Amino acid sequence: MKILVINAGSSSMKYQLMDMDGEVVLAKGNCERIGVDGHLEHKAHGQEFCRDVAMPDHTVAFEVLKDALISGEGKVIDDLSEIAAIGHRVVQGGSSFTASCLINDEVVEKVKQYIPLAPIHNPACLRGIEAATAAFGTDIPQVAVFDTAFHQTMPEKAYMYGLPYEYYEKYGIRRYGFHGTSHRFVSQRCFELLGKPDGKGTRVITCHIGSGASIAAIKDGEVVDTSMGMTPLDGFMMSTRCGAVDPSAVTFLMEKEGLTPAEMDNIMNKKSGLTGLTGLKPDDRDVCAAIEQGDKRAKMAWDVRSYQIAKTIGGYLMALGGADAIVLTAGSGENQYQLRKDIMDYLAWLGVTIDDEAAHVRRTEIEISGKDSAIRVFVIPTDEELVIARDTKAIVAAM
Repeated sequence: MKILVINAGSSSMKYQLMDMDGEVVLAKGNCERIGVDGHLEHKAHGQEFCRDVAMPDHTVAFEVLKDALISGEGKVIDDLSEIAAIGHRVVQGGSSFTASCLINDEVVEKVKQYIPLAPIHNPACLRGIEAATAAFGTDIPQVAVFDTAFHQTMPEKAYMYGLPYEYYEKYGIRRYGFHGTSHRFVSQRCFELLGKPDGKGTRVITCHIGSGASIAAIKDGEVVDTSMGMTPLDGFMMSTRCGAVDPSAVTFLMEKEGLTPAEMDNIMNKKSGLTGLTGLKPDDRDVCAAIEQGDKRAKMAWDVRSYQIAKTIGGYLMALGGADAIVLTAGSGENQYQLRKDIMDYLAWLGVTIDDEAAHVRRTEIEISGKDSAIRVFVIPTDEELVIARDTKAIVAAM
């Protein structure tokens, strides 16, 4: 069975075509600058095929994608009929969706209802679904896989905010959590490494540390808390996001600077975090290079993030009553030795140790904890697209 996985953004559309017999990626790529001019990055047969091509909207982008799959040097299938189903990443499913599901009119309407909670992401997801329908017709099944679904096992004490209850009732103001497909993938792999594939009897803390970053506390295979909130802005400081700040600091700045809600939101999401504190590009390599050159702001920003991550892990150790394992994943988690070391140094008082040689390994599944470590520490590369493809296959097979 061949599954097409789609991750649609406001001006981009990432994709993977996977052959689920062996879970092999046949092709992957990204339709970029949709609505601007258009650029296709298509990878197949170990090669990369790039070209500029007009993409005024997502529907046209889907036509470009289809053409890349069935023709030219990057061709991987003879006919579109070989694609059995399409799986879509949907960012915000609120409390309505606790698992992936087949897309129908009712699901689309529900996703639309959650646009106010994800005004950038959910409209893009919907455009991807609409474009796929226009390109492939209604005969091919489409599946929605929600970032928020994995976190819906959280108890009320973890997801409720201390705001008037009426706002929860009227607007759904609560913690939802994100990166659910990533936390789900790496936690499942961790359960297997612990010898408990069903997750029962385990306490695991998964740390998705990329440009966007979040941590989840998982007990007996279910999330009991997670760092992101109603939106992906909450939690600890990230590459360009501020993470949790005193809410009064936000209203203070809006008044002093004469900022609109949209302008303040842009500052917190795109101009804060590492880049806001350092003035540098939001890339660990640039920050590390600046630190080596004696840049005190870069060192301060690095320390702020490491401290906040370690503090979040510490809170989840309390919530879980300890942990069997800590998992690091995503761009920085999978590749950045110094970040790994700095975080684990904060946990040394608990008896956490790391194998320095193993901790230098990049982009590889590996246990980096020392032989005497009180908590096992793993680096597990994430694969969100595979989660989407697996869910899509399971749902379609059950039809």
